[in-house]
Amino acid sequence: MGSDFNFFSLVIEATFVVQMVMLLLVAASVMSWTHIIGKWREFKQVRRRADDFEERFWSGVDLSQLYAELEEGRQSGMAAIFQSGFKEYARLHKQGALSPAAIADTAVRSMKVALSREVDSLGKHLNFLAIIGATSPYIGLFGTVWGIMHAFLALRDVQQATLSLVAPGIAEALVATAMGLFAAIPATVAYNRFSDGTNRQLMRYDNFIEEFTAILHKQVHRSGGPSEGGAGDD
Repeated sequence: MGSDFNFFSLVIEATFVVQMVMLLLVAASVMSWTHIIGKWREFKQVRRRADDFEERFWSGVDLSQLYAELEEGRQSGMAAIFQSGFKEYARLHKQGALSPAAIADTAVRSMKVALSREVDSLGKHLNFLAIIGATSPYIGLFGTVWGIMHAFLALRDVQQATLSLVAPGIAEALVATAMGLFAAIPATVAYNRFSDGTNRQLMRYDNFIEEFTAILHKQVHRSGGPSEGGAGDD
């Protein structure tokens, strides 16, 4: 392949429309990788915080003490779910206006609301990755069609068509296709991985809510109230 057919020369010599397509795909790829790296760090932090909280929760710590520790800062993830449920449970238990089952059920509903907020947070920007993965190949294909069309239009004023006359236009068109795939493939893979990670984390939160609910049902029947006993008590 000659020097005239290197990647940068193809981009520079491409038609204006194809250059705009390439620029759009480069911008989409950059934004996609920015979100991918950000979500990877977020998921890593969410898993680490969940591990730390579960270790603390199942250590047998008094639930009121754990709740007091969490009130010192803004919480997220599993800690926020626990905080929401225990806050509602302690408030209703102190009032004593509802039955034990109603108190526990109200706490569970509060945790479900907190759960939905956490899931929304985990799913943030995933739709953007899905859009990039779905549309980038078609944007690249548009540039390909335009480049091939331009290449063949250049033959209208020549007596004899040769491959050397259309090769640059076809080459720049194929570059647009390649850039579309380059933007789409990482976004699609990342979307699938993060969607699976969100579902796994949701299942983990659901399991914690079920386990914590069982503890609340047991605690609400104790005459001592919510401050007695920890998560490790029988």
